[in-house]
Amino acid sequence: MAFYYQKLFVKLILKGSKKVYFLLKIKFDTTQYFNKLKKSNSYFHTFLNKESLAVGVLFLRPGEKDTQEPHESDEIYYIIDGNGFLSINEKSYPIKKDQIYFVAKNVSHHFHGNTKDLSVLYFFGGSEY
Repeated sequence: MAFYYQKLFVKLILKGSKKVYFLLKIKFDTTQYFNKLKKSNSYFHTFLNKESLAVGVLFLRPGEKDTQEPHESDEIYYIIDGNGFLSINEKSYPIKKDQIYFVAKNVSHHFHGNTKDLSVLYFFGGSEY
């Protein structure tokens, strides 16, 4: 199966007239990543992992456990679809589609209690690893 995505050539000029070309992916298909997760043993996938930013998707079925640990970077969660709760520092917040949540670095958090498939887009303010 072929996946089509848009790429951008970025041209940098280094010392004198020497030119170097870098291939930079600029468009990402989250549907593709969610479909892969549904067929895998993992419930999350980071598809962009740069020094200053990491972005990925999380997919939890009802009853599936979110086992993540606190992270070294601040994090933003955008709820694409689903329901349930996001526990932050042992306080549970009800979640629903189109809501955004902030979790500070090194703070305990996890999703739970969803009765529908939960699809989330996440952003780290730095590399995930």
